[in-house]
Amino acid sequence: MDEKLYRRKVLGCWLGKAVGGTLGAPFEGWDGPHHLEFYDPVPTTMVPNDDLDLQVVWFCTMRKLAKPVVDSQILAGAWLDNVGFPCDEYGVAIRNLRNGIRPPFSGSYDNWFVDGMGAAIRSEIWACLAPGDPELAAKFAYEDACVDHAGNGMWGEVFLAAMESAAFGESDVRRIVEIGKSCIPADCELRTGIEDAIRWFDEKPQFDYLFGKIMKKYKSDNFTDVKVNFPIIVAGLLLGNGDFSKSICEAVNFGEDTDCTGATVGSIMGILNPDGIPEKWLKPIGRTMVLSPGITGITPPATIDEFSDEICEMRKVITLDPHPAKAFKPTPVKALAVVRPYRSKAEPTEPVTFSGNCCVWPKPLPDNHHELLLKFRFRVPADGEYCVMFNSRAQTVVQVDGELAFRREPGSIVPSFHRAPWNQSRRMFLKQGVHELEALVQRVPDGQLPTWVIGVGYGDTLQWVPDAFLVD
Repeated sequence: MDEKLYRRKVLGCWLGKAVGGTLGAPFEGWDGPHHLEFYDPVPTTMVPNDDLDLQVVWFCTMRKLAKPVVDSQILAGAWLDNVGFPCDEYGVAIRNLRNGIRPPFSGSYDNWFVDGMGAAIRSEIWACLAPGDPELAAKFAYEDACVDHAGNGMWGEVFLAAMESAAFGESDVRRIVEIGKSCIPADCELRTGIEDAIRWFDEKPQFDYLFGKIMKKYKSDNFTDVKVNFPIIVAGLLLGNGDFSKSICEAVNFGEDTDCTGATVGSIMGILNPDGIPEKWLKPIGRTMVLSPGITGITPPATIDEFSDEICEMRKVITLDPHPAKAFKPTPVKALAVVRPYRSKAEPTEPVTFSGNCCVWPKPLPDNHHELLLKFRFRVPADGEYCVMFNSRAQTVVQVDGELAFRREPGSIVPSFHRAPWNQSRRMFLKQGVHELEALVQRVPDGQLPTWVIGVGYGDTLQWVPDAFLVD
């Protein structure tokens, strides 16, 4: 590839990502449809976004090495040293790493958010380091994604890295989508969603039609689920028909994880046509690198241009050298339990062990006139404020140390301390030592097993307290 063209495409990638992420950030998590045609509000700088933050961390981590190498074990160290984000899969991965669980198990073990967008949004660096080599970009992306994801969430980053790498040499959106698909399993749900979006577009290339089809089949409790956001990304690219402005706006207008879908579409369009980003999008955000306060311990490049130049230089020396994963022993969560008639006074006496904080009761309750009562013991390391969470789709009543903590009607499940549904978590002051959590689970949705995620987080950072429930 011509060196000048390569460098223009790399810069176009990061500028497009900054534009799309800034456009979508104010609407993150909002249901669509929206009707954006430009920034709203118009910014005066790029909006900090984990989509870019984490890739800058990976770059700075590899830059410090005597010989830059892509290895999940090295990236895992950067998670602990430089990333303070507690949300969703990030928080679970940090908890697992602190518990000594290394990649790829840090991404797959006890992680309700394996299908989140957190890895997919980090794909561009690997494409830029392996331009025109989708298979190598996919291997790079796997080393990254397995630290905090598995399944669809992991394959999402692999797909995008391969697709974006192909975009350095291909100009047709459908062609690069096919190349991306060739790098992920044929039977994964993610691939089905991508193919659905293409088929629905071919049936009727209209936003409203695609919006209805995608939301009816793929809408999720979790707005960051790749299974709904990847059809949106593909639909945005197809509806945009090569026009940068239309592509990013159409993607964001679907709603859901809008900063991520906008940023991803923007980066792809920037690689495909780096001269196609109108100045009206670039002028408001400037070129200064803006990172989130959750990123610490690195000295990032000062501008997007400098970052792009240094990525181009790293491409000449980067290698792939994955280290094998170390086996680990799961750290179970123990409880006492009883299934009893509604309003019975029976106390839990049956010892039960769950594989982790993501719990599934092994059989349905007899009917809605029965309830499941569970008692857990947990430990906190010091006096202070903590966030206690018991997140379930069922109706729940939760007590801590004999006092009512929270209760709620049946609803959605999103087990992250910073955005668990209302009345499924509680901030409280706890003294150092062992405490008891009692959970009464009622009115389980028809046909479902009782499921929940239980956890304790630090009140100031909302990071998980590692192994809080490992009390004999």
